[in-house]
Amino acid sequence: MSLPKVTYRRRFMLLAPLALAACGFQPVYGPGGNGQLLQNRIEVDPPNARYGYFLTREIEQKLGRSASPAYGLAVNVSTNEERLAINRAGETTRFDLIGSVDYALRDLETGQIITSGRLENFTGYSATGTTVATLASKQDAEKRLMVILADQVITRLYAADLS
Repeated sequence: MSLPKVTYRRRFMLLAPLALAACGFQPVYGPGGNGQLLQNRIEVDPPNARYGYFLTREIEQKLGRSASPAYGLAVNVSTNEERLAINRAGETTRFDLIGSVDYALRDLETGQIITSGRLENFTGYSATGTTVATLASKQDAEKRLMVILADQVITRLYAADLS
């Protein structure tokens, strides 16, 4: 006599947490997780450009600003704009904004780099409207790109070995 599928599902649901615990899985926001270790404990180095300001603002909104930081985060943002779509008149109607960020998380007590890396992503915007509409679309794309890159940096920080 075989067990019904429901029984196998129940067994899987009961055993899945044990399997995750055995492989070293630890919830980011659980006790002792990186989410708690980093929350309100990172000082982002002052930005040196407009893009850096947007990126820093996003990181600080998500991780909090620290009065007594344990970690320092250096970020360096660079962007590039590529023409994507050109109409018959030779006018560009769509752009891709490509951004990259180099980051390094360091322990402020020892000065040791804990984790570092380079991340890239892109977003696009339309240039089919008026000059003002195109400028607004470009500025919105810049902000969106910095949100995307900030999320990627934070994800990498959460995955880092902080011990």
